[in-house]
Amino acid sequence: MQLGLIGLGRMGGNMRDRIRAAGHEVVGYDHHPENSDVANLAEMVSKLAAPRVVWTMVPAGKITEDAINELAGLLEPGDVIIDGGNSKFTDDGPRAERLKPKGIKYLDVGVSGGIWGKDNGYALMVGGDAEDVAKAQPIFDALKPAGEFGFAHAGTHGAGHYAKMIHNGIEYGMMQAYGEGYEILIASELVHNVPAVIKSWREGSVVKSWLLDLLDRALDEDPTLSGLKGYVDDTGEGRWTVDEAIRLAVPAHVLAASIFNRFESRQDDSPAMKAVAALRQQFGGHAVKR
Repeated sequence: MQLGLIGLGRMGGNMRDRIRAAGHEVVGYDHHPENSDVANLAEMVSKLAAPRVVWTMVPAGKITEDAINELAGLLEPGDVIIDGGNSKFTDDGPRAERLKPKGIKYLDVGVSGGIWGKDNGYALMVGGDAEDVAKAQPIFDALKPAGEFGFAHAGTHGAGHYAKMIHNGIEYGMMQAYGEGYEILIASELVHNVPAVIKSWREGSVVKSWLLDLLDRALDEDPTLSGLKGYVDDTGEGRWTVDEAIRLAVPAHVLAASIFNRFESRQDDSPAMKAVAALRQQFGGHAVKR
């Protein structure tokens, strides 16, 4: 099968390699010429036989919208556009409706696997119509891990990105739990070998996971994590997950706390905690640090 793939960065480039290794042809375009197979999108489309499948793997927002709008002017009825970036799920339904008069189909795919997906496979969550999913199924099969897990046709347009949003919200909570447990361990006067404790959890433990494996790997590289600053960014999915929890009136204590902790990590001297310290001094005469 042929695939047009737009965006050949850390994720897209590895995806191209994995799909090619499965025997498919990939015509890739990237704005960095040294990574690209073609000079522009028009050339990419010209190298694909109809009906075409073109996958965008670029940052969410204007870059994705511009790519899809340009493709809409190049593709033909029956062709399929896939957005595999971290777009917000509310963008997907309107996109599908905009493309419908042209006869161009649309799928949204949540992709998990990071820089390890080339070797381990990618978890894929797909939104869209079943007949369009079937057209791209050979590519999905090439990307997913071997075996029965790693792929879901989650539902209609938006379901793929919605599922990935929830996935990333859960990821926020899991990472926060590991981080807090790690901090308690290093603060303890009893535990003298924290990296060994983390390593002991990798097998036989109910908290074993790939994230734990990655924490162990990080500690192998830097046993005290002294080379890192405790600043954690967010790319939107955690916020959107909490927004949905509020909209649906679903209690999401862990997920909400994890995103707020990321905000706190960006403050060198938290104004909120300054206010708490001042209040403790005012009502109880507690000491403060200047």
